[in-house]
Amino acid sequence: MAQAEVEVASLKRVLISNRGEVAIRIAKAASALGMESVGVYAPVDSLALHTRFTNQTLEIGGTGSSKGGPVNAYLDAGALIGAAKVSGCDCVHPGYGFLSESAAFAALCASEGLVFVGPPPSALSLFGDKVRARSFAEFVGIPVVPGSTEAIASPEDALAMARDLGYPVMLKAAAGGGGRGMRLVQGAEAMAESFERCRCEAQAAFGDGTLSLE
Repeated sequence: MAQAEVEVASLKRVLISNRGEVAIRIAKAASALGMESVGVYAPVDSLALHTRFTNQTLEIGGTGSSKGGPVNAYLDAGALIGAAKVSGCDCVHPGYGFLSESAAFAALCASEGLVFVGPPPSALSLFGDKVRARSFAEFVGIPVVPGSTEAIASPEDALAMARDLGYPVMLKAAAGGGGRGMRLVQGAEAMAESFERCRCEAQAAFGDGTLSLE
């Protein structure tokens, strides 16, 4: 506790690598702690409300394949790190969703001398991946509902497992959070469409389309 308190007290400026309501909440919390905050926004979010609550705002994702994209900019780890460094931030708060459960992003922050406000990469590597987290829970004897012990590669694989488990089943983004990338499937006739929609949503929201099934 003492070490955490010292670390928090030493932080002066946070990059909020998120948007919307979560970014506003983080900016308000930072202000209450006497910290400055830097917000980021994709071009399409230039007038978004969260840009009015930080001490500074920077546009990201204005060039290349992410130009104009409402999500891709917030998944661009390199751009976020660059924004943090150019604006003099000493820490990065990911909020939830996007890169908040990315072990690679947390590790990149550390390698660039930035404090990642969240679990360490080792914890994110295990628990940010729902398939690995489930396997670990089973290994240590924690009860879990029946489901896949590895990623589901195709609708056909999902159908085969659902036949064994019995319907209804839930398709879930392995890298997901915040309720994104989830689909309830009531019967075999809906599996193919549900699988593809779930995969696409997971890829768009988290940059990872890997799915599991329960």
